[in-house]
Amino acid sequence: MEEAYVRKITNEHFYLEIFIDPFNKRLRVEDYRGEVQMVIREAVEMSRQHKVEKLIFICRSEHYSLLMEHAFQCEAMVDYYFRGSAGFYFTKYFTNHRKESEHWLTEDGIIDNVSKLPHLKLKQNIPAGYELRKLNKEDGERLALLYREVFQVYPTPLHDPEYIKKTIENGTIYYGFICEGRIVSAASAEVNNSYANAELTDCATVKNHRKFGLMKFILAKLEEALKEQGIFCAYSIARAQSFGMNAALHQLGYAYRGRLVNNCYIFNHLENMNMWVKNLSMPS
Repeated sequence: MEEAYVRKITNEHFYLEIFIDPFNKRLRVEDYRGEVQMVIREAVEMSRQHKVEKLIFICRSEHYSLLMEHAFQCEAMVDYYFRGSAGFYFTKYFTNHRKESEHWLTEDGIIDNVSKLPHLKLKQNIPAGYELRKLNKEDGERLALLYREVFQVYPTPLHDPEYIKKTIENGTIYYGFICEGRIVSAASAEVNNSYANAELTDCATVKNHRKFGLMKFILAKLEEALKEQGIFCAYSIARAQSFGMNAALHQLGYAYRGRLVNNCYIFNHLENMNMWVKNLSMPS
């Protein structure tokens, strides 16, 4: 897998921070300042140069109409993304097939059914035989084994223990369940200290351990860790066809905020991804 990387461009007119993701054939504008029209043109030109199929632009509310003028469309939003102000996920496509989605109505049905479920408070105890704890660099090998078992293909190189160790060094928080010496369920929080938000991601549970709802305990623990750092904007991007993951987020108080079309490769094909957002400062 060709590893993704961030490129930063600074000149007399603007600053642009753009995530280049060859494996998923996409670029994502993660930060920008200055002359926004020039930022947009530069991002589009870079997309053409890298021959990607999709460009994502996370913009501030004051630039919403400007992105529409450039034929972008808003697919999702994250409340409080920019230190309390909303971030909007605008997209532009460069191939027809990347824009088309044959599962859209089915995925709408999943959201409809998920929304009928009650919100839950985690009153039950952790199942016997399972230990929930924060994971560190020494757990990198076992985490990689988990992700290899659960995901044949994944948008980031989590099959590589050295990559996992690097993310931990850079501030990503991992929690997981240990059972009989194995990590059988885990997730992470990727912290953006510049804008005080975090993405809850890399959620994985071995198939025969899924009946206990382990992921809800892990996500709740990650939320506690974020609040200790003063991070109150949490969001998660879940596979649109996964009833279980979308249900877990809804029941933990996350709000649905849109769907990213053909966003990334999971297993062996592109998948739509649902956006879920939670304000951690609110009383539970």
